[in-house]
Amino acid sequence: QVQLVESGGGSVQAGGSLRLSCAVSVYFYNCMGWFRQTPGKEREGVATVNGDGTTNYADSVKGRFTISRDMANKTLYLEINSLTPEDTAMYYCAAAMRWVCGGLQPANFNSWGQGTQVTVSS
Repeated sequence: QVQLVESGGGSVQAGGSLRLSCAVSVYFYNCMGWFRQTPGKEREGVATVNGDGTTNYADSVKGRFTISRDMANKTLYLEINSLTPEDTAMYYCAAAMRWVCGGLQPANFNSWGQGTQVTVSS
């Protein structure tokens, strides 16, 4: 069972930045992604990276969020800039047993981390 452990969340003011990290315990899946969820709402896809390194972003974060991965250290990152209160959420790292993620749908992913909280104040 692959374990995914997120870190890097915190409380920031609007306009600030954070870098989230996700450490993978066993091996690096081909497709990985970041998701977020707020209470009472469905989990939504934020960004994904395919096995070939191509990326996909939700429209709401394009130009502000950047997904990347360090293959040597088996770590997935999410750089988040120009934060707004609407970005407040629990952020989750996820992995899928496929080369191409096939979109931002959570159902496409098999393994999940425990989440890291991001809170943005105005």
